[in-house]
Amino acid sequence: MRCATQTGPAAGMAFFRKFLVALLLVALVPFVLTLAYTVINPVSTLMLGRWVSGQRVERVWTPISDMAPVLVRTVIASEDARYCSHWGVDLEEIRAAIARADDEIDEARGASTIPMQVAKNLFLWPGRSFIRKGIELPLALWLDLVLSKRRLMEIYLNIAEWGPDGEFGVEAGARRAFKTSAGDVTAA
Repeated sequence: MRCATQTGPAAGMAFFRKFLVALLLVALVPFVLTLAYTVINPVSTLMLGRWVSGQRVERVWTPISDMAPVLVRTVIASEDARYCSHWGVDLEEIRAAIARADDEIDEARGASTIPMQVAKNLFLWPGRSFIRKGIELPLALWLDLVLSKRRLMEIYLNIAEWGPDGEFGVEAGARRAFKTSAGDVTAA
């Protein structure tokens, strides 16, 4: 028995449905991985890119309990002062960033929260674009919903780039910059 091959509009609709299903599955990957990251220590897309291209990557996963508390507090103060009070997205900071853009004020400071930076580092690409920001927002909300603030901060401190030559995480950054462990960093 021979099956007829679809042609015309029916074939186009079948392809479109398959494309939408594939797109949906790809879109769900970060949401599923976030659940795994409650117990698994992730790597960033930038780290993966460097590994694949044969570039240097240095990272030693360090539990947040082994980091100097002053280091954690300093990162929060400099990167996301309202980290403990928002739910992944800082609307107040977004409004201020939009106002700065509207006023054409040349300020480097954006509105990215730590959860937004984690979303970018885990699932997205570097660089600035409205498309990436649009994808980043729901991911940041999801990360903040699923992960505790402590776990989210631990992931951030271990996947952020902390040096010019493939140093990722506070341990690699502290070793390079201060020649000491992240647990021994002081405010002095």
